[in-house]
Amino acid sequence: MTYDTFQNLIYLWMAIAAFFFLLLLKVTAPYGRHTSSKWGPQINNRLGWVLMEAPGMILLLYYVITRASQQNLMSWTLVAFYLFHYINRTFVFPFRIHTKAKGMPVVIVFSGILFNLVNGFLLGYYFAWFAQYSNDDLIQPRFILGTFLFVTGVMINWNHDNKLIHLRKPGETGYKIPSGGLFEFVSCPNLLGEIIEWTGFAIMCWNLAAVSFLVWTVANLLPRALSHHKWYKKHFANYPEGRKAIIPFVL
Repeated sequence: MTYDTFQNLIYLWMAIAAFFFLLLLKVTAPYGRHTSSKWGPQINNRLGWVLMEAPGMILLLYYVITRASQQNLMSWTLVAFYLFHYINRTFVFPFRIHTKAKGMPVVIVFSGILFNLVNGFLLGYYFAWFAQYSNDDLIQPRFILGTFLFVTGVMINWNHDNKLIHLRKPGETGYKIPSGGLFEFVSCPNLLGEIIEWTGFAIMCWNLAAVSFLVWTVANLLPRALSHHKWYKKHFANYPEGRKAIIPFVL
């Protein structure tokens, strides 16, 4: 595949992201608190998380490992950042959430698999065939800034995921109003953290494949945050009026 063809595939993928962004503003993806049996057969949500998140990670590793001789410390560092997120999201996070009996529609699982496969392919193929990093990139301002944003986003995401997980006491199944940290300002600081995280990753990578990953992250998580915010306001009459959905004081 030529570089121009590869770039055009990425532009097409980002155009599809724009379409799904507009769609998700109208239709809430039916998983988590929005799960609905109307969307067809369901499987255990923990199994669903693993099946969704693992394929992209495996595909990226396949491309990078098969072209390992073309990689240097900078490339492996970027791959490590990616794996750091997905190992947690695939094998740690699903087993920490207190939703043992909750289902996830199979259609969501398959859409998640497709999303991660395409993103894993684009990033992996770029690292394998087109990346021209040098180890000096590790001390460049964009790598330092990207690392700072990535780590900051991870800390925000993990901290507020942890708050959500521990809202329920053992045996409880209902929802509560989260509080503390950035929950005082927005309904979904965990999703904000993930957007910041992948913004940092795109800056570190400095390539279109990583930008497309960020575009898809925003296309998925921004509508998700708006849906969560609307859900909170609908289900809790005493929900804080000044709290925004995802961006403090703005949105």
